[in-house]
Amino acid sequence: MRPPTIRDVAERAGVSKSLVSLALRGSDQVRPEKRDAVLRAARELGYRPNAAARSLSEQRTRTIGVLLNDLRNPWFVDLLDGLNSLLHANGLRMLLADARLNRRSGQDPADPLLDLRVDGLVVVGTLPDPAALGDVAARIPVVLAGSREPAPPGVDIVAGDDERGARLAAEHLIGLGHRRIAHIAGYGAVGDLRRRSFEATMRRHGLADQAVVEPSDMTEEGGYRTTVRLLGRPDRPTAVFAVNDIAAIGALSAAGELGLRVPHDLSVVGYDNTSIARLRHVWLTTVDNTSHDIGRRAARCLLERFEDAGGAGRVQLATPTLEIRGTTAPAS
Repeated sequence: MRPPTIRDVAERAGVSKSLVSLALRGSDQVRPEKRDAVLRAARELGYRPNAAARSLSEQRTRTIGVLLNDLRNPWFVDLLDGLNSLLHANGLRMLLADARLNRRSGQDPADPLLDLRVDGLVVVGTLPDPAALGDVAARIPVVLAGSREPAPPGVDIVAGDDERGARLAAEHLIGLGHRRIAHIAGYGAVGDLRRRSFEATMRRHGLADQAVVEPSDMTEEGGYRTTVRLLGRPDRPTAVFAVNDIAAIGALSAAGELGLRVPHDLSVVGYDNTSIARLRHVWLTTVDNTSHDIGRRAARCLLERFEDAGGAGRVQLATPTLEIRGTTAPAS
């Protein structure tokens, strides 16, 4: 038995083939009752559009490449959800690639996605050399999401306001009476912005000499080891502000192993408001980086680039908020 065709769907729905094509693409030119008739006919017949044939006719694959710097970071989950929801609503599909794995194999991180002829590229997180995307941006629209590194011409950046977010975290701890506050710092432009904002906030409150900054690799293990060093100091901090939630989890583990109670003996603040921070037994005070909104904004930028490919790159910063939970309390 031959598979159903678009002609079969048109005959079952009582419409033309061109209207079936428009309805299946979600075109606004199709009246709701006609679209419902087409979708019902396609469902009853078991019809599935030939994506390869449509790609050839449209000169598009209707796929968006998403290049992730680190698949292990849970902050990306909410961002991808926001990104995919808007792409899907516009008939586009995501293809994911691991930039770190591609670099280890000697490939340019974006090459596997470009080989699949994606229509656009969203780069999520910090890449070692975002300037290398210049050649890609000359061919297809490119958006950087969650990154603050300088972008090549024509590339849009969508990220959180890291300076504001770090200031919220530091002022929260200062407002609780903490004076010896440590920052577990990160790397890249995002890490630098959060560190500089923390230091500037401490200076404004006359606490520059009590601010301690320790570098980390933004992992749980890195947060753990850094916190062990901090808590081993004779003037150990009474509060820790970590560059992300993952490092904050490491800080909580270190405090527990050293016999300190959180938040009675040590207050801890994270950054990103990931699903881990919202676990009941963690209940981490953290900065909400509006990752879902960043994902939707990145998708919107990409869609706008499809309509108007020219113009300089734009920078959009989402406004973070502080989520106060159970890991911070007044200094004892």
